Amino acid sequence: MRHCIYPGTFDPITYGHLDVLGRAAKLFDRVTLAIAPSAGKTPLFTSAERVAMVGPNVAIFPNVAVVTFEGLLVEFAMAQKADAIIRGLRALSDFEFEFNMALMNRHLQPELETLFVMPNEQFSYTSSTLVKQVAKYGGDVSNFVPPNVAEALRRAYPQNR
Repeated sequence: MRHCIYPGTFDPITYGHLDVLGRAAKLFDRVTLAIAPSAGKTPLFTSAERVAMVGPNVAIFPNVAVVTFEGLLVEFAMAQKADAIIRGLRALSDFEFEFNMALMNRHLQPELETLFVMPNEQFSYTSSTLVKQVAKYGGDVSNFVPPNVAEALRRAYPQNR
């Protein structure tokens, strides 16, 4: 059984993330969406809140599980007996960072592959950071995130409603 890890902070999950997840779910028998703490940042949502937001939106994928993890991704992936790591690339600007991370992961765990997946072009400019910024100032984020996530963002930024 081929198994991959799709890691991220998913703070919050976007349609772009779900698009990449759907592509991974077609390629692998099992996909673990692994929610990481936001290293170096203060997340808007707790890990538990992110898991709760993600859950209903991945229910359409019977081969996807959602978990949280801490520590080195490669160690987590090996403990999960994963064959690969999936990373989404929205634009060329993502490539350098992701490429360097993939090389470091390969150095740490040579048998673990990293695959880059591009989302549908309609999601190429969407990021969790931009979505939070739009929501913070009262903008409509319904084209970028599922309804339950849009509602969570409205609750997180009530002063701008």
